[in-house]
Amino acid sequence: MKKKALIVWGGWDGHEPEQVANIFNDILIEEGFEVEVSNSLESYADPEKLQSLDLIVPHWTMGEIEKKYVQNISAAVISGVGLAGCHGGMCDSFRNNVDWQFMTGGNWVAHPGNDGVEYTVEIKHSSSPLLDGLSDFKVKSEQYYLHVDPANEILATTRFPVIEGPHTKNTAVDMPVVWTKRWGVGRVFYNSLGHVSNIIAMPEVSTIMRRGFLWAAEGKKLYSVKDEGTKPIYTGMGDSQ
Repeated sequence: MKKKALIVWGGWDGHEPEQVANIFNDILIEEGFEVEVSNSLESYADPEKLQSLDLIVPHWTMGEIEKKYVQNISAAVISGVGLAGCHGGMCDSFRNNVDWQFMTGGNWVAHPGNDGVEYTVEIKHSSSPLLDGLSDFKVKSEQYYLHVDPANEILATTRFPVIEGPHTKNTAVDMPVVWTKRWGVGRVFYNSLGHVSNIIAMPEVSTIMRRGFLWAAEGKKLYSVKDEGTKPIYTGMGDSQ
């Protein structure tokens, strides 16, 4: 039986959400998924449908979302559905919804120098084999500075500062670029690269996204095999301010 994925794109047009969604759709179809692509947040309205999926791929920058929709996504991920995305399409979405930020593992706060900064993405040693075989690489794009969940497992980083700014007087830091985390029994994957579609199309970046999609989507199957007959009860959702 084919795995099922839902891609939901929209928000700020500068991130080329439709073009990026099309690339993601092609990757998932190549991997044998049955894919639904939507440009409406109402795609998150049916909790039973969401829980029938293997993977949710959000690509929606900024904007606002109904609290109930985030609760529906959270419940699906808690039950084992994977959540995977990139750049502002996942961690600069719905800035007023802290529940979304808690679930995804981080939130964008700045990109010093804006677009066109050249920097290195450094692959890190970790307990995850997700990026095995990949080498450090350079990219010329936005360099995301994020506030991140300390529970994340960091798979790749970039060194700040590269561009002068008020942050440069601080000690140099390695900012997470790629991470994974758990939400309930679901797998969450994030890659901060992907300002526009030609960055996603880079071989290194598309490979990272492909592996992230497959890893996140596999979690539901593993949960059903190991823990059949049990259900997580933690909802993890408070009142969004």
